[in-house]
Amino acid sequence: MNTAMQQIDMTRLPQHIAIIMDGNGRWAKQRGKERVYGHAVGVESVRAITEAACELGLRFVTLYTFSTENWNRPKAEVDTLMNLLTENLVAELPTFMKNNIRLLAIGNLESLPAEAQNRLDNCMNETAGNTGLTLVLALSYSGREELVHTMRQMAQQVKDGTLAPENIDASLVDRMLYTAAIPDPDLLIRTGGEQRISNFLLWQSAYTEFYFTPVFWPDFRKEELCLAIKEYQSRERRFGKTSEQIALK
Repeated sequence: MNTAMQQIDMTRLPQHIAIIMDGNGRWAKQRGKERVYGHAVGVESVRAITEAACELGLRFVTLYTFSTENWNRPKAEVDTLMNLLTENLVAELPTFMKNNIRLLAIGNLESLPAEAQNRLDNCMNETAGNTGLTLVLALSYSGREELVHTMRQMAQQVKDGTLAPENIDASLVDRMLYTAAIPDPDLLIRTGGEQRISNFLLWQSAYTEFYFTPVFWPDFRKEELCLAIKEYQSRERRFGKTSEQIALK
């Protein structure tokens, strides 16, 4: 057991950790490599963090795998990312089954290449009965687009007469988001030194604790995850209440 893990209170683990996996390209450039090399090594971090999450007993981990804005990157890089996604969905399926991991995906999945969609659907179907960690991939995802999609759904229901405007509330929005079956993240980690959430889980992060680290994603492994959880556990989560009210619980 590593040092940071020994310092974690296993009774107060976050239920859901979301991660913005940033810094692959910069990590590669520092080593005189092409950006795509960083993405390939970043896959190893995904594997390591997934294994660590299983070991810790986390319930949900959501990875910001590919944003809608990422489609604007050079075609060669986008193609590499899609190929990595397709290849690893196939390669990791036996590991998911062995470790009782359920795979889910959120985002505009129809915009993915057909092969990626097919592999993703197969992996989600095969792991649907697993009851351990739920690994969520945010693919072709945009927090704003998710909210617009939800608003359009509600507007259509109002137009059809199946939804009264006065019945629209926060709980209804929750049920209509891509993340309807997923609890809001307790902790959001961003690697790579940037301090913004880049259109990720905008509604769901209303009371999420943020943790920013300069460590690039290819170097982010179990020890770094444990440090983030340790920092999370040092904070008081009040959800709009006072410290005194929290203490009375």
